[in-house]
Amino acid sequence: MTDSTSVTASPLFLSSEDRARVEEVEQLARRGAGSLEALVGGLDTSSWAVRRAVVSALARLGTPAVPPLCDVLRHRRDNEARLAAAVEALVASTGAVEESLEGLTDSPSAAIVCDAAQVLGRRRSRRSVPLLARLTVHPDDNVAVAAIEALGRIGGGAAVDALLGALGSGNFFRIFPAIDVLGRCGDPSVVPALLGLLADPFYALESARALGRTGQDAAVPALVGLLRRGNDALVRVAAVALADIHEAQVQRFGGARAVQGALRSGSDLSMLGRRLAQAISSADSAERAALARLLGWVGGQDAAAGLLRLLDGPDPTVARAAASALAELGADADEQILQALQDGDSARRRVLLPLVGRRASAVPEVMACLEDREASVRALAADTLSRIGDTSAVPVLFQRLTDDDARVVQAATGAIQSLGSEQTEALALQAARSPDARLRRAALRIISYFGYARGLEVLLSAMRDSDERLRDAAIYGLPFIEDPRAVDALLMAATHESERTRAAAMRALGQTEKEARITSTLLGGLNDRDPWVRYYACQSLGKLNEEAAADAIVALADDDAGQVRVAVVDALAHMHTESAMTALRRAAASTDADVRRAALLGLGVARRQDALPVLLEASSSEDSATRLVALSAVAEYEAPETLPALLHAASDRDDSVRSAAVGFLATRPGVPATQALVSLLGDMTVRERVVSALALPMEGRLPGLLTALDVADEVTAPLLVAALARMRRADARAALLQVLETSSASARRAAVPAVSALGTLESRDALERASLRDEDPEVRRACLVALGK
Repeated sequence: MTDSTSVTASPLFLSSEDRARVEEVEQLARRGAGSLEALVGGLDTSSWAVRRAVVSALARLGTPAVPPLCDVLRHRRDNEARLAAAVEALVASTGAVEESLEGLTDSPSAAIVCDAAQVLGRRRSRRSVPLLARLTVHPDDNVAVAAIEALGRIGGGAAVDALLGALGSGNFFRIFPAIDVLGRCGDPSVVPALLGLLADPFYALESARALGRTGQDAAVPALVGLLRRGNDALVRVAAVALADIHEAQVQRFGGARAVQGALRSGSDLSMLGRRLAQAISSADSAERAALARLLGWVGGQDAAAGLLRLLDGPDPTVARAAASALAELGADADEQILQALQDGDSARRRVLLPLVGRRASAVPEVMACLEDREASVRALAADTLSRIGDTSAVPVLFQRLTDDDARVVQAATGAIQSLGSEQTEALALQAARSPDARLRRAALRIISYFGYARGLEVLLSAMRDSDERLRDAAIYGLPFIEDPRAVDALLMAATHESERTRAAAMRALGQTEKEARITSTLLGGLNDRDPWVRYYACQSLGKLNEEAAADAIVALADDDAGQVRVAVVDALAHMHTESAMTALRRAAASTDADVRRAALLGLGVARRQDALPVLLEASSSEDSATRLVALSAVAEYEAPETLPALLHAASDRDDSVRSAAVGFLATRPGVPATQALVSLLGDMTVRERVVSALALPMEGRLPGLLTALDVADEVTAPLLVAALARMRRADARAALLQVLETSSASARRAAVPAVSALGTLESRDALERASLRDEDPEVRRACLVALGK
C-alpha cells in the first residue's frame, strides 16, 4: 500500500522544491474529489517523491478516483511513469475498484488488459477469479501470462483449477509461468499435475523446481527418483527441490524426516552418494549447498569425500552446509575427517575441528592441532578435547597454559576445568609453584575452580606476592575453600595498600557466609577512597542480603562515581526494608540512565504492587533501553495491567523491545496470553517469532489455538496449524485432528498436510472421513491428494 507518511516523515531526503510540491499534493488531497483533475495530472511528474505522494493521495480518495485512473490506463498510455503510477494508485485504492477494472478487460488493447489483470491480482480480488480464468485462454500470450500471475497472487481452489487448466494449453509461453505460479501457491492439489510433467524433458527441470517450492512431501519420492535416474542437471535441480521441501516441512511442522527417509529407503546408497558427489563439479552455489545437505542425509564414504571437497570452496554458505552435513554423517565421516585434520593446513583444521566426534580415537590428531601456528586453531583444539572428554589430554593442555595467545590459555583452562581427572590437582599444584607468572596465574584459577583444600597454602602464598594479578587470582579462589584461614586472608586483603587488591577482596567477601566480622569489613569498604572498593563492598552487602546495612547503602545514592550509584540500586533490590524501596523508587526517576535502569530492575525483583505504576510509566520511555528494562520488570507481575503492556510493547518501534515482548508473552500461561499472541500474527515484523512462541506448550495454549482456528482466515490458519504441529506432543497431535472438524474451512485446509505428516492410522482415518464428508470441495481435494488418491 502507498502511504504519504513514507515521504513526509523523512523531509531531509527531499529537496526544498520537492518538499513544497509534496505539501501542495497533501493540500489537494485534503480538498477531496474536487482536486481529482489536478492530482491525476500529477501522475507523470518527474519527481519520484512527488509522484509517490500523488499516488497515495489518489488511493486515499477511494472510489471517486477510480474512473479517472482507469481512463489513464485506457486513453493516456504515452507515458510509462504515468501508467505505473496509475496502476499503483489502483492497487492501493480504498475504494471499489473491481467493477471498473473488469470493464477494461474487454479492451482490444492487450496492454490495457494486462494492466487490469495485474491490478486485480495484486489486490487479491477473489470475485475476479472467473474473469481471470477466462483470460488465461486469451488469444494474446501476454494477457494470458498476466492472468496466470494474477491468479497465482489470489490463490484458492478456483484459481488453482484455472492454473491447472493452463498446463494443458500446449503453449509453452503459458505453461512455464503456470508451472512457476503453481509451485509458489503451496496448494497440495497441484502436486499430481506437476509430477506428470516430470516425464516431459522440455518441462522436467521447471517442474522439479516448482515441486520443491510447493513444500509438499508427496513430491519427495519422484524427486528422489530423479536423483537416481536423471542427468546432472536434473540431479542438481532435484537436490535443491528436496532441500526446499525439507525446509518447508521444518517451518510448518517443527521437524521433518520425509526427505531423509526417502533417500535412505533404497539399497543403492553408495551409488546415490557417488551420483550426488559427481554433480557437485557443475553445480552453482545454491545447488552445491543443497547437494551437501543431501550427502549428509545419504551418508557413506563417498558422501564424506564429496563433502570434504566442498569445504575448500570460496562460498562460505556452501562450506557451512558441507560442514553441517559432515556433522550429521557421524561415524561414517570420522576416519576421513581425522585424516584431513592430520594433513590439512590451518584453514582446513579450523573448519574440521568442530566436526570431530566424541570418540577417544580422535585425541592424537586433535592434540597435534594444539601445536598449530594459528592461535584460533589451538583454541579450537582445546575446546574439542574438552568435548571429547578424554582425560588423557589433561597433561598436554597444561602445557598450553603458557601460550602467547590469551584465547588459547582461556580455552585450555576451560578444557582442564571441564575434564577434571585425578591428575589435575597434582598438576595444578605443581604449576602454581612455577617461576612462570603466567602458568602460576592459570594454575591458581584451576585450583580456585575446583576448590582444592590442598591448594590453600598455594593461594595464601600468592596473597603475599608483589604481582597484583597473582593476588587477584588467589583472592578469587579463597571463598571456595572451607577453611577459616581463607576468610582471615580475605579480611586482611580488604585492608591492603593496593586499591585493586582491596576491591578484589570486597568482591570475594560477597561469596562467603554472612557473619559479623565480614559485615563490619564491608561496611568499612563503603567509605573507602577508591570507588571500585565502594562498588564491590556495596554489591557484596546486597548479595549477602544484609538488610541492617540498608541505611548505610542508601547514603551512597548520590556518590560521585556512577558505578557506585548503580551498585547501591543493585544492592537495595535484594533488601525488603521500606527505606530500600523508597530509595529504589527515587532512583527510578534518576537522570542517570544506568541508575534508572538498575532501579527498574530492582523494583521488578521486589514485585511490590505499589511499584507497578512506576514500571508501566517507564515502559513508555523515549529511551528504548529503558523501555526494555522496564518491560522485563513488568513481565514479573501477575497483574491485570501486565498483559496489555506486553501486547503494546510487541508493536514497539525498536526490534529488541518487540522481540522481548513476544518472548515474555510466549512463556506466560493462560488462554489470554495465547489470544494476545494470535492477535500479533498480522504484524510481519514479529510473525515468525510469534509462531515460534505459540509452539511453546504452555498452560492454556491448546484451548487458545483451537478457539483461534475456529475463526481463522487464509492468512492465520496455516500459521496456527504450524504452531500446533511444531509442538510435537501427543495432545497437540490430537488437537490437529480436531482442527479437521472446526468450522473454519481455511483452518481445515491448512490442517490437512499437518495431519498427513503425522503418518498414523488415526490421522489417515481422519483424512479419509474428511475426503468424503467435508462440505468444502478444496478440503476434500486436499485430503485425496494427501491420501495419494
